[in-house]
Amino acid sequence: KQWYQRRVAITAGEKERLDNELKLIGEFGLRNKREVWRVKYTLAKIRKAARELLTLDDKDPRRLFEGNAILRRLVRIGVLDENRMKLDYVLGLKTEDFLERRLQTQVFKLGLAKSIHHARVLIRQKHIRVRKQVVNIPSYIVRLDAQKHIDIAINSAYGSGREGRVKRKRLRAGAGGDNDEDED
Repeated sequence: KQWYQRRVAITAGEKERLDNELKLIGEFGLRNKREVWRVKYTLAKIRKAARELLTLDDKDPRRLFEGNAILRRLVRIGVLDENRMKLDYVLGLKTEDFLERRLQTQVFKLGLAKSIHHARVLIRQKHIRVRKQVVNIPSYIVRLDAQKHIDIAINSAYGSGREGRVKRKRLRAGAGGDNDEDED
């Protein structure tokens, strides 16, 4: 049997979506499109809940309770401003608002990393902590109150921890070389 690769024509809307996803991957240093889709799915669930609550009456206890819960959660993670605490504003949220709250983006914006990709590497190699907890997940959503506490980990080679493997090896080799010269 011969296998042929089937080529599918990309519509104009598809092309625009694919280009937009690729732009997000580059701008926020994501690994693949699945990371974009995951954020889009989260946003879709939140917007769906907000749309459903908006159909209810203003004084409906469910709308008041669940609406406030959604709004407080979004304000706490920093996606929504405190002066825009209405369900109408939830519908105006974009994918970029959520991607902006990722630890990877925050580390880069704070200047702890030279690039967005360097930020991802630092996080994966356990050089970054949030408060006292070392976090090695680039997609960690940083809350507004924890944003001030992002820093280099205490036991990291970038911080005041011990030197890296290569530096320790060079120091040992240098110390060993110095002893040999003293003996001669």
